[in-house]
Amino acid sequence: MQVPPEGHEGHEGREGHEGRLEYGIQLPVQSQSTLYAEAWEADAGPADLVEIARAADASGFAYVASCDHVAVPRRLAAAMSTVWYDPVATLAFLAGVTERVRLLSHVAVVGLRHPLATAKQYATLDHLSGGRLILGVGAGHVREEFEALGADFERRGAVLDECVDALRAALGPDEFPSHHGKLYDFEGLGQRPRPTQERVPVWVGGSSPAAVRRAAVRGDGWLPQGDPRERLPAQIARLGQLRQEAGVTRPLTVGAITEPLYVGRAAWEVGRRTLTGTPEAIAESLRAYRAMGVHQIQVRFRSRSRAELTEQMAAFGAEVAPLL
Repeated sequence: MQVPPEGHEGHEGREGHEGRLEYGIQLPVQSQSTLYAEAWEADAGPADLVEIARAADASGFAYVASCDHVAVPRRLAAAMSTVWYDPVATLAFLAGVTERVRLLSHVAVVGLRHPLATAKQYATLDHLSGGRLILGVGAGHVREEFEALGADFERRGAVLDECVDALRAALGPDEFPSHHGKLYDFEGLGQRPRPTQERVPVWVGGSSPAAVRRAAVRGDGWLPQGDPRERLPAQIARLGQLRQEAGVTRPLTVGAITEPLYVGRAAWEVGRRTLTGTPEAIAESLRAYRAMGVHQIQVRFRSRSRAELTEQMAAFGAEVAPLL
């Protein structure tokens, strides 16, 4: 998504989804699951995040994204690691060293917290960043995390549905928002600063039937989780069907997570699933996402160092993106 002038226009001010396929990146370092972390990230820190965010800003990336886990149980720590930076703190830190790139929580497990607490954090982030927030939300999957925080794991889908509704009110223009639901009930409680954006875009993460329905009916965007590209057309068709049945007409930003990328010919083993080669070849492959109805792709680059990653990002922005 393009940043509105002065950051005030928000999602509703966009002129549909015409134009190039947009691209964003899940930040390395801030989450280090063994599923995707590169070896160099183990010794990386804030200075690396700053340089990567600045590279995204300079290379035309639509957003940088940060994940959300409060605590990881021992049974999952070997696979997930326990390195999960807080998304609000991370994105606020990076807002101060960037100018235009948007700030995405991918995804915030908002059911772990009261909506007013979530709204206070993210409204402040939007205010401080000049209207660059995209609130990505998801149901979560770690039972122990919910239990430790006193949140309802079994009903987390229903909790998320109401959280989205409550956050619509709490992140809206009213200084004293109101919401009266089954789980949360508030009015007459003022919160300032208000978000800079008139409407903070809410992107819903997940590929389960419930998550797709939630995105279709309640979301401004959909963030699939783990869908290979061959599954996307059916999922996108389902989104359209659900929106039509519900009478939803506002724009929906459809996302996709691409295969790992490496621009150019790699001198090392980057993995058989990695899209690699000339900018033209990579762009041709990625344009297939646009043909499916995808509006933004989240890209990930294979790399052996921060320098190699930022070089890949720059090459993508300069050589691949113009062909999208």
